[in-house]
Amino acid sequence: MSEELKEAGLVEENVETMDDYKDELEASFKRVKKGDVVTGTVVHVTEDMVLLDLKYFAQGVIQKEDINGDPDFHLLQEIHQGDEITATVLSPDDGEGNVLLSAKLLGDQKAWEKLNALREDRTVVNAKITEIVKGGAVAYLEGIRGFIPASKLAAGYVEHLEEYNGKTIEVTVITADEENKKLILSGKEPALLKLKEEKNQKIAKCQAGAVMEGTVDSLKDYGAFINLENGLTGLLHISQISSQRIKHPGVVLKEGQKVKVKILSTADNKISLSMKALEEEEELTEEVFDYQETGSASTGLSSLLKGLKF
Repeated sequence: MSEELKEAGLVEENVETMDDYKDELEASFKRVKKGDVVTGTVVHVTEDMVLLDLKYFAQGVIQKEDINGDPDFHLLQEIHQGDEITATVLSPDDGEGNVLLSAKLLGDQKAWEKLNALREDRTVVNAKITEIVKGGAVAYLEGIRGFIPASKLAAGYVEHLEEYNGKTIEVTVITADEENKKLILSGKEPALLKLKEEKNQKIAKCQAGAVMEGTVDSLKDYGAFINLENGLTGLLHISQISSQRIKHPGVVLKEGQKVKVKILSTADNKISLSMKALEEEEELTEEVFDYQETGSASTGLSSLLKGLKF
């Protein structure tokens, strides 16, 4: 029936026009040149390169080194078929009929923008150390090679840098200079911040009035610093060392000496200690004991009968 209707001119046939091939025609006429920015769809990925459909008579190809500078970057894990990639043309012909592209040029611009944002916000991020060099270590962030000075590797002094090779540590961005391709990172800043947070958490668990043992760490004119049994350090002010007035903590204490102290306060995350308070408490206890001894002797039968009239 449909054939008869077509013959009778009552049904229009689907006639292909030039508009149906508009994209293909435009692709056949356009010519890419070095420096052009193009966007393509990933059609194939290997460990070493990515192939793109550019809607062009030739496919685009991006070598691994032109996508990301990080040696630990894995194309098969990070890029998948169907992904869209915007890249810069390095050459309209790589010698094998493909358009040679680089996604790193545009990617680096975005990376430096993000690195500067991380620097301004002092954001803590993870970075894997890939190499130990003279004076420090190398780690990649956003695909950019960064340098961590030895003095900025950890909270304290690091004697053997090689122990950090291959480790992933927390870092902050100190310098992000795109013009000079200079990226400086610090592991020390987040490490110190972490230690401070841990210390504050421990201090929060300390209660005023608690009695602890400790060791005299150092003596100052104004008091002594005591290393407590919980790993924290508190200040024993000179006025809290003894009930008697002393000119210098060294009159009573010496470094390395074991002492028993009472926590007076943890205000502002600073531990204030006292030996004087314990001394006064001991004296009070002795007075009470003496009173009870005396009291027990005076509450005998004679005391009870005293003053009574028979």
